[in-house]
Amino acid sequence: MKRILLPLSIIAAFVLAACGPSMAAPAPYGKYGAGGGAAPDVYIMPEAPAAPAMEQAADSLRASSVDAAAVERVVLKTADVSIVVDDVEARLQDIDAMAKEMGGFVVSSNLYQTMTMNYVEVPEASIVVRVPEERLDEALARIEADTVEVQNETRSGQDVTSTYVDLQSRLKNLEAAEVQLQEIMENATETEDVINVFNQLTSYREQIEVVKGQISYYDEAAALSSISVRIIAQETAQPLKIGSWTPKGAYLEAIRDLTQFLRGFVDFMIRFVIYLLPALILISIPFVLAFLALRAIVRRLRRPRSTATETPKKTASR
Repeated sequence: MKRILLPLSIIAAFVLAACGPSMAAPAPYGKYGAGGGAAPDVYIMPEAPAAPAMEQAADSLRASSVDAAAVERVVLKTADVSIVVDDVEARLQDIDAMAKEMGGFVVSSNLYQTMTMNYVEVPEASIVVRVPEERLDEALARIEADTVEVQNETRSGQDVTSTYVDLQSRLKNLEAAEVQLQEIMENATETEDVINVFNQLTSYREQIEVVKGQISYYDEAAALSSISVRIIAQETAQPLKIGSWTPKGAYLEAIRDLTQFLRGFVDFMIRFVIYLLPALILISIPFVLAFLALRAIVRRLRRPRSTATETPKKTASR
């Protein structure tokens, strides 16, 4: 039994080290079952036979790793478009048919009613489709063709190459460990050893399926780009009109006039602070000095008259 557990523990240790903390380690199995029972006697593994096995396992893991430089860039591309059309329902059906024609599919589609500024009920729709990545430009051109207006178009991409390479490396390491565990299971003779190896194989196969699912998702997301389209009725985009009066036009004119006033006011304040205010201060200095001098002269002239009038009053009182 110890001959079976020794290579089994070596394989598990190297696979866990290669896959990193994201891969959950299986519960240890021993003579007394999975994670329970009394502790067995301490067994010291012989160093001489373990070293060649460890080197062989490490070489196998290094050989199974994926070179990031050899993998093409994996980019998830998306686009958001808002268009104004005459017939919302017809354009919704056209986009649906276009996606299927290009080999893609419709993720979601929604047709609903909305109100214009004139309180008229009109249709509006939103649709999300996936088309082949190499035909993304063609799909956008067909969506925006024969429209009243294209309000906005936004493209974005998410580079997931590093995550994709990491998943492929984990898958290679898990599959290599699975092969070695199968070989150990074929050579096992005792029932308890077979059960322990089988439990290890079950855990690794579950992780392999999870990693394969993540890789499949990235493959599909990179091969098929996502396009979100908002389809707006032409009536919604038209300005509100009351007779010959257009409130939207008056609103825009008011905003323009306010902007011009604020710009002129700011220009005036800058000229006033930098040019007019210092000039006024310099011009007023001589006038202020002349006023102060004149006031001082007037005060001096008034003092003798006040003393002359007070002297006779004092004599008469005596």
